[in-house]
Amino acid sequence: MSRRVAWIHPDEAKAGRAIGVPLNEDALDVLRRRLGGHREYVFAYQGQPVARCSTRAWKQAVERAGLDPGFRWHDLRHTWASWHVQNGTPLQELMELGGWASYEMVLRYAHLAADHLRGAASRIDGTFLTHKQKPQLVRLS
Repeated sequence: MSRRVAWIHPDEAKAGRAIGVPLNEDALDVLRRRLGGHREYVFAYQGQPVARCSTRAWKQAVERAGLDPGFRWHDLRHTWASWHVQNGTPLQELMELGGWASYEMVLRYAHLAADHLRGAASRIDGTFLTHKQKPQLVRLS
């Protein structure tokens, strides 16, 4: 916690290599609240580590939250990546944060709603008005 990094050990990672995950303040707050709950594990239930996430408890939590019943634990990774992209995290940094080996994998996770493109679309606001006298059309071939 003092280094603000969580480690995914090679035997726990899909790619078989260690991943250092920098922890933001929100993540540290969650970990601080969990301190003292179990002497070894962050997430435990009735004294046992939570080893699986697709359990009845997960399904009930999804239902209580009003989410689609098909929502999976792994979907949270997609949400996290999308939030990063929508808030300006460059894909190179996201690739490192998520431990992905290629941009193709990052793009699979960082799919977005069109709202994030509103700023890009507005970059040409007013352009048409400045060319009102003699419109210059571009022909696409």
